[in-house]
Amino acid sequence: MIVRSFQEIEGTDRDVRSASGTWRSKRIVLAKERVGFSLHETTLYAGTETSMWYANHIEAVLCVEGEAELTNDETGEKHWISPGTMYLLDGHEKHTVRPKSDFRVMCVFNPPVTGREDHDENGVYPLLTEPAED
Repeated sequence: MIVRSFQEIEGTDRDVRSASGTWRSKRIVLAKERVGFSLHETTLYAGTETSMWYANHIEAVLCVEGEAELTNDETGEKHWISPGTMYLLDGHEKHTVRPKSDFRVMCVFNPPVTGREDHDENGVYPLLTEPAED
């Protein structure tokens, strides 16, 4: 059994800030736990724009605080995301998030991320793997 708080991972290698400065992700469950998914609390900052494309992962996102416009970059379709709303990128959709206010979400990735990923020039996380910790 693993018991861990977001507070205790602050400032560790599980507390990741984007190179672009548009988001911060606290990764409470990673690939090294070997449970088949990773779990993150991510905050995207108000007034920013982040384009992403999880070509190698499926992501489910549940908004817990704030509001943002989500655009499916492949179709142009727009969605307003607010607390209690979930979106699932089950088709590896290219998408852009534009937070109106700081936008805090809980994210689940499959396959799990290692914690070392950052978006490349196409908004893609690389598919990284690592052995479990002893």
